[in-house]
Amino acid sequence: MPKRALDPPPAAAVGRAHRVRLAKSALLEGVGAEVASSFPGITRLGGQIVAALYLAEAPQSMDQLTAELGCAKSNIFGNIRGLEAAGIVERRREAGARHDVFALRGPYPDVIIGAYVARLRRLVSVKVALSDRALELLGDERGKEAEALRRKLTDLRRKYSLFGEVFARVLPAIEGPIDLEALLARVPASLFEAVAKLARGASLLTRVRG
Repeated sequence: MPKRALDPPPAAAVGRAHRVRLAKSALLEGVGAEVASSFPGITRLGGQIVAALYLAEAPQSMDQLTAELGCAKSNIFGNIRGLEAAGIVERRREAGARHDVFALRGPYPDVIIGAYVARLRRLVSVKVALSDRALELLGDERGKEAEALRRKLTDLRRKYSLFGEVFARVLPAIEGPIDLEALLARVPASLFEAVAKLARGASLLTRVRG
């Protein structure tokens, strides 16, 4: 006997749909928190946009993202701009289309790793410039307070310059998504062990100095 159109779906189907919603919600919330904590100016909603674009089979319009995430279009727009500025999301417009659509600039999480490395590189550069500017303003001022400040600023510049050198050597001029899985697969195990040993030694030295 054929099933009537108004018959309720089987309990098993309802249970599966519920589990899918729970899993999807967990991913949206988790990525939302991850991105918001890593990129200033991008809220938890911005991270949820990243997750929604990752799960989507095609680029999404503003209206589609609004419907998927259940929030105001103005909030979506503000976070989209932040994600574009961070190099995580890109705007596209197909030929003949009236509206833009949005997609990740690369696979997730590769695009987040690449954007975070780029952010750290910019941060180091800004801190070196800040130290230089403060030293320039201090000039050749003498006295106990000035000398103490000069030592602090010089030490700060030295450390940030070292960080910049590490980026230049390890990840030279890399922009965009970074396939960390492929990168790590090519690194010899002996190099991992050497870096881990150096890191443990540096950590121990810091504790001793402290």
